[in-house]
Amino acid sequence: MVEIIPFKGIIYNHKKIDKFEKLMSPPYDIISEEMQTELYEKDPYNFVRLILGKQKTDDNETNNRYTRSRDLLNQMFKESILVETDNPSIFPYKIEYKIDTKKKIMNGFFALLKLDPDYKFVRAHEKTLSKPKQDRLNLMRACKANLEPIQLLYIDKNDKIRNLIDRYLNEPFIKVKGYDGFNHKIWKLENKNIISEIQNELKDKILFIADGHHRYQTAINYAKELKNKTGKNDENAAFNYRMVILVNMFDEGLSILPTHRLIKKSNLNIDLLLKQLNRYFKVEEKTVMGLGKNLKNICTKIKEDLKTENKHKFALYLKGRYFILTLIDETIMDDLAKDKSKVWKKLDVSILHKIILEHLMGINQENIEDHVKYTRSDEEAMKFVEDGKYDLSFLMNSTKINELKSVAETGEHMPQKSTYFLPKMLSGLVFYKM
Repeated sequence: MVEIIPFKGIIYNHKKIDKFEKLMSPPYDIISEEMQTELYEKDPYNFVRLILGKQKTDDNETNNRYTRSRDLLNQMFKESILVETDNPSIFPYKIEYKIDTKKKIMNGFFALLKLDPDYKFVRAHEKTLSKPKQDRLNLMRACKANLEPIQLLYIDKNDKIRNLIDRYLNEPFIKVKGYDGFNHKIWKLENKNIISEIQNELKDKILFIADGHHRYQTAINYAKELKNKTGKNDENAAFNYRMVILVNMFDEGLSILPTHRLIKKSNLNIDLLLKQLNRYFKVEEKTVMGLGKNLKNICTKIKEDLKTENKHKFALYLKGRYFILTLIDETIMDDLAKDKSKVWKKLDVSILHKIILEHLMGINQENIEDHVKYTRSDEEAMKFVEDGKYDLSFLMNSTKINELKSVAETGEHMPQKSTYFLPKMLSGLVFYKM
């Protein structure tokens, strides 16, 4: 059964802060090194210093990015830069943004969710990687806090929960423009009757992880660690709950964008790879002229080339040229992924990983972290290859929401970074201290 509860949120102190914009941060996992430096320079209390502190050459067990986050967090409490809200609440959250010139509003709310270690009513659709889980576990151990939420989707075709919440919203208590240019608004809802109605609406539902697979599994690992360490088996202990944002799967403000793959492999034979690809794909070569001046135009052209109703298409980008790959026969997946469901075999991301990365390039679950990086930016997927940082990239179409739901319901996992949800939550609005 799904169990959510209100909580006393930790927020920046309105009495001490004049501009919230300079304190907010993108989620930790999309922050580049350049962005990290820029956020550091904005304010000594910018939230990035808690969620993604800088590493130093002389870091050790007692002085490192995690202990510095802990010390800064304690300092911010001591100086009343951070304060706790008066009463347990849920925190309605709206993000107003544009995508392809279309205005959208995403609706959700912060709450605490009781952990489901067996994934019975919380369903994951992606596999997790060891390095991000260890990183987030180290931070949670140091700060004893959920600094960023996990985004979960629930099914509410009549949008009953949002309508319940919206009737009680007046002026937001935090309104801020994020790094992304989007307008982020958050409210505080303490009404026990409304919260009880929402709890009842959710209790028999299945939740699907949209964003935060590593953080959710880390919360489970941390709870297990503390149970063993303290001998505390209280099901209502603070560490058995995790701060989440809940969003209706049918919310019109929810968008899914593709995540492209950047490949670095020292012994890669491009000519051989192209020859092998012809066995499984229709391969069309395209030339790229005047890259520096026409990057956006080329991105637009690749997007047009990738458009399809029911075929599986990818763009393989090399320096100065790209290839459109169209799968010839889906049945090849029956041989390469015999243990997977029909739904899983028909995912673009599964086809890319099974046929191209694993079968042809030798990049599998054991070594993928060494050879594959990810970007949502079409331009980065090209520019990094042109700059020689990566050997090639694969640009792809986005996963559909119904595909995510179907895979999660089977209990299977897509390859890592199969989905990129937009808009991203703004870090620093509210968090949970255990």
